[in-house]
Amino acid sequence: MKLHELKSPAGATKNIKRVGRGTGSGSGKTSTRGHKGQKARSGGGTRLGFEGGQMPLQRRIPKRGFSNSVFKKEYAIVNVEDLNSFDNGTEITLDLLRGAGLVKKKLNGLKILGQGELEKQLTVKTHKISRQAEEKILAAGGKVEVV
Repeated sequence: MKLHELKSPAGATKNIKRVGRGTGSGSGKTSTRGHKGQKARSGGGTRLGFEGGQMPLQRRIPKRGFSNSVFKKEYAIVNVEDLNSFDNGTEITLDLLRGAGLVKKKLNGLKILGQGELEKQLTVKTHKISRQAEEKILAAGGKVEVV
């Protein structure tokens, strides 16, 4: 089989509707746009949310209150069980986890959660930690530093 012999399976491709190719084609003259009007023109039509000149909904409703989403802090979340991949005595930091591929995005900090068990003695430097995770790290003989 060669590249020029490849074909799509039957029914996979459909011929496009060729408009404006004469009256005999069935979609000539006005090219399925009807007669005159805004939608018949090239580039015609209205923008998203346009209500014919009436005050649009997003401008009619009152704007009230305060949204904290601009100031929200998002933390990279790592579970205790994920830390078993490191050797005993390793100092766990956000940069180390990013290098190991456990943290992908650059966020406001690191939070350790307590899912799973920990079998290694580790020193963990984190921005936030759950009570359960802290207990598990200390029980395994490690240390916790909140940065």
